[in-house]
Parts: sequence; structure tokens; C-alpha cells
Amino acid sequence: MPGFGCRVYPGGRKAFVLSYRVGDRKRLPTIGTYGVLTLDQARGAARSELAKVETEGADPVATREQERQSETVRDLCTAYLDRYAKVHKKSWSEDERRINNRILPVWASLTAQAIKRADVAALHSKIGTKEGHPYEANRVRELVAKMFELAHRWGFVPEDHRNPAQGIDDYKETKRDRWVTHDELPRLAQAINEEPNASARAALWLYLLTGARKSELLKAQWADVDWTRAELRLPDTKTGRVHDIPLSPPAVALLRDLPQTEGNPYVLPGKLPGAHLVNISKPWGRVRTAAGIEDVRLHDLRRTVGSWLAQSGNSLHLIGRVLNHSNQSTTAVYARFGEDSVRAALDQHGARIMGAAGLTAEVTEFPTRARTGAK
Repeated sequence: MPGFGCRVYPGGRKAFVLSYRVGDRKRLPTIGTYGVLTLDQARGAARSELAKVETEGADPVATREQERQSETVRDLCTAYLDRYAKVHKKSWSEDERRINNRILPVWASLTAQAIKRADVAALHSKIGTKEGHPYEANRVRELVAKMFELAHRWGFVPEDHRNPAQGIDDYKETKRDRWVTHDELPRLAQAINEEPNASARAALWLYLLTGARKSELLKAQWADVDWTRAELRLPDTKTGRVHDIPLSPPAVALLRDLPQTEGNPYVLPGKLPGAHLVNISKPWGRVRTAAGIEDVRLHDLRRTVGSWLAQSGNSLHLIGRVLNHSNQSTTAVYARFGEDSVRAALDQHGARIMGAAGLTAEVTEFPTRARTGAK
């Protein structure tokens, strides 16, 4: 077929192309990627494009450029969330939040190809320097970089459009190392026990006793509790794998005392019928203020578990297994630790937590069937 060929790029990538003329202008559009399209498929697509040129006088390249110019950043954000983030990322809601709060307010009506490096650099600087949130600034830049990587793949921007988020230096990040100290824990324990929201009260204790992630614990159901083995199974985790948490005696005692609401399968029920607890930020705000630890975030309770385990002499690998860290190379090492080691670590941790809080918890037997009732 006249003009049909395969273009080989310096990096080794190959693409099917079609050379044609419209008036005095030579065009060389890409038909598709070699390996994704077969030779017959590419030849058929090229024949269809060439037919438009010969019979209709059309210019497929000009048509594509017009289509690209009409696709806005809002269109790209919608495609990113629907076609990539919600399909591949457990934390897609964080991307959605940053898109709605950071990206759309400044770029929504602009075309995707109109965004330049200077635009991204200005947004990065505004968040990191003017607002004083370097961590957030770096995450927004990474998000924009991924969006435009996909924009190139999906045809939202021309082939030669450079990723505008590349080549921008990230801010230096200081890793947060705040956790609840031994001196602070008695005040925190008292404040938790005085919190009027029963579900929030139980959630905060379970965060301290298990080290579970916020959303994973809130979604836990009674069906996930194995009373015989004293384990809490979290089937939907950030790492994408099932996480079985051995329950220490204090954790088991806490769960035994929690009432089960008829028609609600969740361990931590919310206000709406059949729903789990969602808004724990307000109760946590009250608790940390009452305890005099306003700088402690909810996620720091999970960090507290890791730090207390480390102070007890447990290995970093074992701590990673307890906390279900996502680093795959480290996870391979965690696999050699037996469940008894994990249980012993959390049993010891639970006893120290309750001891420092001035409380005791004893478990003499496990319940054989769930209890029901509303509180």
C-alpha cells in the first residue's frame, strides 16, 4: 500500500505509520503501536485512513488535532479517575480529592495540551512554598505526571507533547516520626474512655491495639472476626492482599463487650442503618484535645504500634508484617515469620498498652456465637 510503513524510534519503539499528502502538505500520522496491532490490522486501518484522503479529501491528522484541542483538563481528569485510578488504585479517593481541590480550580477549562511545565511549577510552588505543604505539593506533581503520561497514551495530547510535570524538583520531605509516648498514653486512655461515641471509642482502642489502617478497620465486619483463632481478617487492604491480624487478649475483650446491631454487619456501626462508622475525625479531635496531644494525628496511632513494638526489641521485619506494609521486597522477608511470632508480638504489645493505661483485660474463654442487640 502506498505510504504504509513501520517507523522505528531511537529507543527501539516501533509504530505503524501512513505517509500521504493533502494539497502541498505532507502528513505522517501514526496508525498504531507495533505489537499491539498486527500487520493485517494496521494495514486495514491505514487503508481506511487513506480512503478518506482519496475519496473525501479529508485530512485525518487535522481532524485528530481538532479533537485534541477540544479535550480539556477536566476531560482528562474524568478519564484518569474512571479508566485508571478507580480500576488500579485503592487510594483513588485521594487522587479525586487532589483533583477537585488542587487541579480543577486552576486548570479545568484549559485544554490538556495547553498545560506547560511553567504551569505545573507554579502550582507546585504555590502548594509547597506559599501554603507550606511540601508533601502535598509533591503528591500533586506526581499525580499530574501520571495523568499526562496516560494523556499521551490515550491521545489527549500530541505525540511530541512533553510531560509538563517532568523536570521539576520535588521538595525535601521530612519523615514524620510522631507517636504516643509512655507519658502521654494514660491521658490518651482516659480521654478515649470518656468519648461519648461508642463506635469511635472502640475504633480508637483497636487502632492502638492492632495497628490497622483507618479505612480497613472501619470496614471490618463481624463475619471477619474468627473467635476460635482470635483473629481479625481484613479482606480489602491497601496492599491488595488479605491481612489476618492476631487479636491480643485486650483486643478480644474489647470486641466481646461490643454490642452487635441487628441488620448491621459492621464491627463499628455508624449512624445510618446498616452502615459503618465514617466520620471519626471529630471524635478524634475531641479526644486528642482532652489528652493534650493536639499534634498527634489519627495515623500516628498506627505509628505508635510500630514504635512500641520496636522499643520492645521486635525486628523491623516482624513489625512490617504486623502492620502489613506494602513494600514487596520487604514483604518477601516477612513471610518467613510464623503467625505465632506475630501473635506473641501483639500479645506483648496489648499487655504493655493496657498496663501503661492503668487498665486490665482478661479473657477466659471465647464466645461460641455472636451476640445481638442495639446500644
